[in-house]
Amino acid sequence: MTHQLEYIVFGIVLIIALVFDLGLLSKKNTVITIKSALWQALFWVALGLAYCVFIWVQDGQTLALEYLSAYLMEKSLSIDNIFVFTIIFTAFGVKEKNFSRVLLIGVLLAIVFRVIFITVGVALVKQFEWILYVFGAFLLYTGIKMFTTNTEEAFDPKESKVYRFLQRFLPLVPHDGGGRYIIRENGKPVYTTLFVVVVMLGAIDLVFALDSIPTVMGISRDNMVIYTSNIFAVLGLRSLFFLLRGAVSRFDYLQQGIAIVLIFIGVKMLGEHFIAEWVSKTVVVSISLAMIVICISGSIFYSIFMQKKGLPKDQGDASQIS
Repeated sequence: MTHQLEYIVFGIVLIIALVFDLGLLSKKNTVITIKSALWQALFWVALGLAYCVFIWVQDGQTLALEYLSAYLMEKSLSIDNIFVFTIIFTAFGVKEKNFSRVLLIGVLLAIVFRVIFITVGVALVKQFEWILYVFGAFLLYTGIKMFTTNTEEAFDPKESKVYRFLQRFLPLVPHDGGGRYIIRENGKPVYTTLFVVVVMLGAIDLVFALDSIPTVMGISRDNMVIYTSNIFAVLGLRSLFFLLRGAVSRFDYLQQGIAIVLIFIGVKMLGEHFIAEWVSKTVVVSISLAMIVICISGSIFYSIFMQKKGLPKDQGDASQIS
């Protein structure tokens, strides 16, 4: 399937969305309120779901459910992004007025990395179909490791290899340079904390792209579904950050919920040949969608009610990483 119309519609929507985002939501020194973030998040979700309806009308139920499954999975993985972003911002003392601009670069980098990895992944699968089993094994390993990892083990950005690399090769200053990335001190260019944060966001985007591409390919083999579900999910990352940054650290069991889904998709990829002999593709896609919805929503609600970590209500993410 060439999906020419779908790609044209997607391209038009993407350009309009980015112009809107760049022009209206990325003004310097602008603080995004919870109310504004809510409306923006609803807008991006509505846009992603509207495209799902368009696919259903254009290509039928099965492909639309594949898109919806992939979209919801990528949205769930983006919540992990938000948690790591919050830690990085706190560690380097990024001012709230600079959040929006820095996150925009993070979102653009995420889109670029995903396009690159999707293109490479699709080319590899087309040339070497057996690599799907490698992806399945990778997801199985990632899911098991994620499920058994201690979620309380703190990630310290200033101890990361990326930060140590920057310290070694670049002159860094311990401030944001008044909202700039590069400034001059004593006639020489130096790099501010905002520059460091942007580089670290790019590195995190790279890591998450490596995880998300095999995941979405385990849900659908259709290139259009893979590209569009990823990018639509990433487009709403910034508004989701402002909406959830105070609550995301309380989703104590979300990691386990995502891990179960990854294990499920990994097993499905490894046994796809045998499953196809007994179960129709539409049924498999429906089961995958139900699994994603149940595991992700269930882990979030379970986290809310159980309150495993027992964080005081007035504490934010900073208390966890101080």
